[in-house]
Amino acid sequence: MAHGEVLGFEEYVRNRQEALLRSARRLVPDPIDAQDLLQTALVRTYGRWDGIADKSLADAYLRRVMINTRTEWWRARRLEEIPTEQLPDDARVDDGSEQRADRALLMDVLKVLAPKQRSVVVLRHWEQMSTEETAAALGMSAGTVKSTLHRALARLRQELESRDLDARALERAEARRERERDGRGRERCAA
Repeated sequence: MAHGEVLGFEEYVRNRQEALLRSARRLVPDPIDAQDLLQTALVRTYGRWDGIADKSLADAYLRRVMINTRTEWWRARRLEEIPTEQLPDDARVDDGSEQRADRALLMDVLKVLAPKQRSVVVLRHWEQMSTEETAAALGMSAGTVKSTLHRALARLRQELESRDLDARALERAEARRERERDGRGRERCAA
């Protein structure tokens, strides 16, 4: 690669790395994995940088590399369960902000989607790409993007409703236990 191309790539990375890291963070839930994903995508893109004639399409190219890399990782993952005595507390909210809690819930709910569905949702709703841009970035037809998005959003709604029902059932059970405790306490006082 020519020296000018190297400088162009370095400048591109300096200017776009925050936005690209946000995209990577939306594709994989763990911040460390998102950094690894972006770094891997940048290394792969660096080798082909001089082949990208229209540098205004570099973001789309890099997002596609990130999606392909994430898919490779997903396919190669090893499914191992490690039993533990306690369940991890992944639902912590450090600053108590409702917005951060909603974002964490959404990132958690996105895990139920298949990689292809997750990619479509991220590109259409977070990256605010058009149907045609999403189709081009993912190498599929606009109709496939629309149907995939429709199924993905239906699945997300179903998951959110299920979680809401579970939460309400838990609240009812806790209220019932509290009433039972109160009833036993009154019986003891009367005796």
